Parts: sequence; structure tokens; C-alpha cells
Amino acid sequence: MNNHKNMQKITQVVLYAALVIVAIIVVAPFVWMVSISFDRLANIQVPFPPTFIPDPFSLFNYELVFENGRIFSAYLNSAFVTFCSVFLQISAALLGGYAFSKGQFKGKKLLFIMVLATMMIPIEARLIPLYTMFNSAGLLNTFWPVIVPSILYGFGVFLAKQFFDQVPDSLREAAQIDGASEFRTFFQVYAPLAGPITATLIILSFMGNWNEFVWPLVVLNSERLHTIPLFLASFSLENGTSLAGMTMALATMSVLPIIIVFVFLQRYIIQSIALSGLKE
Repeated sequence: MNNHKNMQKITQVVLYAALVIVAIIVVAPFVWMVSISFDRLANIQVPFPPTFIPDPFSLFNYELVFENGRIFSAYLNSAFVTFCSVFLQISAALLGGYAFSKGQFKGKKLLFIMVLATMMIPIEARLIPLYTMFNSAGLLNTFWPVIVPSILYGFGVFLAKQFFDQVPDSLREAAQIDGASEFRTFFQVYAPLAGPITATLIILSFMGNWNEFVWPLVVLNSERLHTIPLFLASFSLENGTSLAGMTMALATMSVLPIIIVFVFLQRYIIQSIALSGLKE
């Protein structure tokens, strides 16, 4: 019995040690990025071996970044595109998930399989058809080609369906007895209960749209329309490691919105997973 308990303790210690090592490996590059962003001398030479505490500590790189007016334009562009894309994705995912969960219509299973199949098609396979379509419509070099395709969010529909499957059908039946339409049932009965899954979808959608690079690079040629990833890429390409401090300051600023959104909404993730039936 004692040997069994000792083995369990040893296993737990080894497991936690492995998790700590993996966590350090994952976090170390981010910490180094932030450290270099506060190192004024990093614009001359990147410190090597890596140091995680800048000496001297300076805000010089951030002052230079803020003096460049393009950073504000890129932030506004990213904020606009991300907000519109997230709103469309979450709306479509919740409505689609509700329809596939509670709706009764012909071909429901086939349509759901088709929606899931879109998750297996990478953006690289859709670049040429999408580019041709928006080029024919004369919408290139606008935000429309970046925002409109985001409506198709197969994973969000799947996650929303799993969540609504756990909500009793009796709520829908009671609303229908009271004369509520399908849309009213969704918005007044089911949507208020979908807070946890909505928060999770917002985090995932926000991260994906804020970091989107390949497709905006193809359709946004004007610098005034560049989002944060495009601006960061062009700045890095122009300066390379010669201005590593400023580049890392830009990179740090680019991930701040994601961190803020995650900190405020991360507590809903575990709750939504548990309610979605995905927890084993």
C-alpha cells in the first residue's frame, strides 16, 4: 500500500516537473521579447546570451514606436476588422449551432457534416477562388474581403451546437406554447444562457482575426489599410535585427489586446467546455 502511494507521489512530482519545464519553454520567448523591448541598446546589438532583465531599463523603444503615426492607424484597422469579424462569426456560430441543435429540417445531418468539412480546408486552398471572387466584385484593397469570409466559422458552429445540446428542449417547448417565434425563443431564452460559450468563442475568434496575416496580405495592398500583423511584418522586413528593440516593442504591443481579452474572459473557458459535453 505504501509502495503504491509512493509511486503515485513520484508520478505526480515527475508530471508537475515536466509541466513546469514545458511552461518555461513556452513562456521564455515571450519574456525575452518583452525584455528586449525595454532594452535601448538592443537596437544596436541583440543581447546574447539572452537576458531576461534589461540593463538599463528604458522606455526609449516605445517612445520611438509611438512617434511613428502608422502604429495608431494599424491598431484602428485591426480593431475595426477584428470587431466586425468577431461579431459576424459569433452571431453566425450561435444561430447555426442553435439551428443544428434544436431545429428539425430535412438534410440537417448532411448540412452539419458540410459545415464541419469546412474546418479541413486551409486558407491556402481558398486563396485563389476568394481572390478571384472579390477581384470580380471590385472589392480588393478594402476591408470587405477580410471581414466577409469570417462568417463561415465551422468550429464555432460545432462548439455552439454541443452547448445547446445540453440545454433542455422543454425551454423551447414552453416558449412555443407562449406563442414565441423561433428567433424570439433563441434571443430571449437560449442566448442569455449561452454566456460561457459566447465568451470562449469571442476569445478564439478574437485571437484568430487579430493575428490573421496571409489573407490580409493578399487583399490589402495599401499601407493605410495595413493591420497590426502586416505593419509588424513590413517593419521587420525593412529593419531586420538592426532595430530589434523597436521590433520587439511593436510585437509586445501587438499581443497586448489578446492578453487583455483572454484575462477578462478566460474563466469562462473551462465552464463552457464542461457544459459543451467536450469534457471527458
